[in-house]
Amino acid sequence: MEWFEDWFNSAYYHLLYSHRDEEEANQFMQNLLTKLAPSPQSKILDLACGKGRHAQFIATKGFDVIGIDLSENSIAEALLKSSANLQFFEHDMRFPFRINYFDYVFNLFTSFGYFNNQRDEINTIKSIALDLKPKGMVVIDFFNASKVIQMTAKCSEQKVIDGIEFEWKKSIINKNVIKEINVNDAGVVHHYKEQVRLLELVDFENYFAQAGLKLVATFGDYSLAPFDVTTSERLIMIAQKQAL
Repeated sequence: MEWFEDWFNSAYYHLLYSHRDEEEANQFMQNLLTKLAPSPQSKILDLACGKGRHAQFIATKGFDVIGIDLSENSIAEALLKSSANLQFFEHDMRFPFRINYFDYVFNLFTSFGYFNNQRDEINTIKSIALDLKPKGMVVIDFFNASKVIQMTAKCSEQKVIDGIEFEWKKSIINKNVIKEINVNDAGVVHHYKEQVRLLELVDFENYFAQAGLKLVATFGDYSLAPFDVTTSERLIMIAQKQAL
């Protein structure tokens, strides 16, 4: 089992990140929709959708939305949000889902770079391209690797949530941000890991080129300010599938 299959399917993962800012996420979604201006008939894929909060927000705007995620537990909860124009499925992003079906694919909040090799990353980008209609667009929201390198050193933090103790150590090893997580639940200690590759814009451009996608825009934060490699918190990319 790869680390993300274990950790993302754990109740402790959802507990640790339960503080995530819903208002900020919804504002980001609204900013993207305003920028992209999808037609009312657009079909949108939320790739690595988690519990479906972003897919649900997009669906409230009237679009047909599908969310997919590898985590069985996340999809089970997301299915509770299902509606006439909102569906969820358990699926591995490394493989195509519905070929030539979507007008837009959203991959949000650093839901990429989890794999141990470039082959899986390239296969994911190629699968996105296959899922898109010609001229369709993908939005990938990733961290700014340069900023992460500036900010990250070997460090440890602790937090107690609902009586459960979390302790984690973060470091950079071989171009990966590694977060080792220990969870103490009533004296029983569980060990988990997060690992994200420090991918830069040039890496994504290379992947896009291999998949028949062309980068058309970059932004540096959730308000869609211009991307600056030294100061931006995020690397938000829009790429378009090239017509055959």
